Amino acid sequence: MIRDYLSGLFSLDGRVAIVTGAARGNGFALAEALANAGAAVLLVDLLEDELRRATETLSGQGLKVASLALNLTDEGSPGRVVAEALSCFGRCDVLVNNAGITRGGHSLEYSAKDWNDTYQTNLRVPFELSQCVAREMKSQGQGSIINITSLNAELAFPDNPAYVAFKGGLKQLTKALALDLGPFGIRVNSIGPGYIKTQMTSRSWADDAARTLRSERSVLKRWGEPNDLAGAVIYLASDAASFVTGQDLYVDGGWLIKGI
Repeated sequence: MIRDYLSGLFSLDGRVAIVTGAARGNGFALAEALANAGAAVLLVDLLEDELRRATETLSGQGLKVASLALNLTDEGSPGRVVAEALSCFGRCDVLVNNAGITRGGHSLEYSAKDWNDTYQTNLRVPFELSQCVAREMKSQGQGSIINITSLNAELAFPDNPAYVAFKGGLKQLTKALALDLGPFGIRVNSIGPGYIKTQMTSRSWADDAARTLRSERSVLKRWGEPNDLAGAVIYLASDAASFVTGQDLYVDGGWLIKGI
């Protein structure tokens, strides 16, 4: 009886999710988690070959998935994403804004191009895609938008001003959208990963000193794995979080709470 209650509470059966940046790393893990919870998932990424492999992997597990390869910063891309979800699955219940880029550089020499490219992917696209999806969710009377931020939404890391600025902006956009969209039954929350072992963090992982330093900074004394995000995304997408909106959930091994 308890098992039935819990499976129903966290079930995503009959729901449709969109995950951006889903070809690999955190995005793939998020898409896989949602699909395993019962959702039909549209994987979106610009890495066409990797996206095809990711989709084939999930399909091979008997999961209900589709894919769309495109550059989300191209004009009209948010509308194309929503149209594809509707064409494949007939509705939009969950949006995970995971796609992001990072361009390192000291603030004194940081280029306008790197600043603008980071803005386009990390803040403009999540806003425009949320707008498009929310119009569909409004007609359904419910929905869940989940923005993937970062520790950098709270803490400044060196030599990456654009990433810090726009992850912080995405955190605040989450709250603005939650307030505006709440009357339509649409919840908006964020997940802030800590140091997760992905291709984006591969340079730090390959550096023995950096890898150890980041492990020690975590209360749990380890790096995260993409699958560590699975529980958080299922929770925020499901009825288990039906009264949760405008919140930031950090999956960081305790990094943010550590003082001395």
